[in-house]
Amino acid sequence: MGVAVAVVRRSFSHFLTQTNGLMAASLSSASCADEVAKAEGAGCRDDAAAMRLKGVAMATILLAGVVGVGLPLVGRKRRALRTDSAAFVAAKAFAAGVILATGFVHMLHDAEHALSSPCLPSSPWRRFPFPGFVAMAAALATLVLDFLATKYYEGKHRAETARVKAAAAAALAASSAANDDDGITVVTVAAAADDESKAPLLQTHSHSHHGHGHGHAELAQPESGGDGEGEVPAHVRSVVVSQILEMGIVSHSVIIGLSLGVSRSPCTIRPLVAALSFHQFFEGFALGGCIAQAQFKTISAAIMACFFAITTPAGIAAGAGVASFYNANSPRALVVEGILDSVSAGILIYMSLVDLIAADFLGGKMIGTTRQQVMAYIALFLGAMSMSSLAIWA
Repeated sequence: MGVAVAVVRRSFSHFLTQTNGLMAASLSSASCADEVAKAEGAGCRDDAAAMRLKGVAMATILLAGVVGVGLPLVGRKRRALRTDSAAFVAAKAFAAGVILATGFVHMLHDAEHALSSPCLPSSPWRRFPFPGFVAMAAALATLVLDFLATKYYEGKHRAETARVKAAAAAALAASSAANDDDGITVVTVAAAADDESKAPLLQTHSHSHHGHGHGHAELAQPESGGDGEGEVPAHVRSVVVSQILEMGIVSHSVIIGLSLGVSRSPCTIRPLVAALSFHQFFEGFALGGCIAQAQFKTISAAIMACFFAITTPAGIAAGAGVASFYNANSPRALVVEGILDSVSAGILIYMSLVDLIAADFLGGKMIGTTRQQVMAYIALFLGAMSMSSLAIWA
């Protein structure tokens, strides 16, 4: 019995020693000279030129993000950019392809590159496909979050519907009693409708007819959706989609910005400026389309748009600030970068496939002529191929 206990103790002690050694190697902040030289580019390190390019990158990427996310929001009242127009559907399909390629081709590849670096110990990082596993777990977690958030907003919407209907019924009863003598019923439910902060997902309408009046609450659903009892309009679902999509985009924008900001090589930064501007514009367009369909209040839409637009430039600025002492190729930095890239990839792949592509192409929302539908499919494939091709430079 004593021998068995001693063997167990030795085995457990050996396991702890190995685990502590692997953790220390994985979380070390020591430099990895070969990887640093490879990342910076042989003979292409120039701090002054790199800093100038970072300034250009921040301005260009900020402008691309503002224009991309702002177009659907500013143009939603105009016919060409309305969320049900053929041009908007094609542009949103192109942007969905860009986001899909970002997850599969860019984020997963970057995660694989980081977690398979020779700076990291081979066990466990090269013995198990962590990038794919973490991306899968992130996609499943996004599914659960998507479900819970949708249920929350559906419940909130139904509660608001019941409240407005109750207010309309009370107003109808009061009006009927007040006008019983002359037989004319005038109904107003403005008090229920004007409280926009309490019922942001509803629009209340009143109708008055000679000899008969009635008030009712209708769902605000310019896109699609039924008028059935308790049915939730399309824009309620878009509220969830826009918020989760922004979370996924922002998470990888931070990593992209930091990676560019800490670089001291103009050879590395120069091709990234154009690639990231293209990427930021179409990601912003997809997000802006979802925000426009969600029918947020102007202030809420502006906050979401600004938060998206400034994330990557802010990441670049932060990276530039810590570039003198931050080693992007230390084991600790590589593990953090690889895991965050994998999480971002899972979120973006889920959102692009489920909430952007499947919802529009397979959910009965694809409207217009056959030619317009074909154009949307072509735009989707062009977006995916265009973003994929940028992997040659970035």
